Amino acid sequence: MPILHHQKIATAGAPEPTRWILVLHGIYGAGRNWASVARRFVQARPEWGAVLVDLRQHGGSTGFPPPHTVQACADDLAALVKGEGLEARAILGHSFGGKVAMVYARHAPVPLERVWVVDSTPEARAPDGSAWGMLRVLRLYPGPFPDRGAGIAAVESEGFPNSVAQWMSTNLVHEDDGYRWRLDANEMESLMRSFFATDTWDVVEDPPAGAQMHLIRAEESSVLSDGACARTEAAGRANGRTHLHRVAGGHWVNADNPDALQELLTAYM
Repeated sequence: MPILHHQKIATAGAPEPTRWILVLHGIYGAGRNWASVARRFVQARPEWGAVLVDLRQHGGSTGFPPPHTVQACADDLAALVKGEGLEARAILGHSFGGKVAMVYARHAPVPLERVWVVDSTPEARAPDGSAWGMLRVLRLYPGPFPDRGAGIAAVESEGFPNSVAQWMSTNLVHEDDGYRWRLDANEMESLMRSFFATDTWDVVEDPPAGAQMHLIRAEESSVLSDGACARTEAAGRANGRTHLHRVAGGHWVNADNPDALQELLTAYM
């Protein structure tokens, strides 16, 4: 079985970190999307190191066999932690990665102290949203494209803003006949179907022993519904270990409001 591609970030000149936080991107993303947030965090908390992970079939983590599910992603993480001997005492996941983080927390090989879920949801629901809609782009416009600009134009032609199209173009790779997506539409669909079908309320309402659960809602995003927020706050009142934080910004809160993330991480870690 392959090992997930990953990058370790620690404070230069500081002693080797005693604890590590696993950082998980969303669907179509890569670990490098969170490099800036991770660097700022470890500078503020040099006893921690960060591990930026490329989830299966994303970025440098290719060749993983099916089934492509949230549980498989969590199992990949466990194999990475055990294989590298990481003292992974915390995990942060954004969007799709947030649900992976919650599933991983159920049976983490190293006891977790903090679980951070950034603009994701514990709910199971029918597939929808812009990420689901991006599958249409991958299928209608597989390439090859003569240049990155043509790939960006293809994404925009399906109604996505230029900022999303520019970000999505980081998944274009140059081959002999032009640029193609490094992502496989069928594999991405399998991962997203699993995301929408997976319920993780058990982790929110009864966090792993010794762990604090932190859910972050981006106020300009609808990913975490009002009902889910109310249920999360009720869980916190009942167990004293589940926390809901609201921050300004859209779904890509790591780009929209990195200062708020920095403040939360340094305050609660």
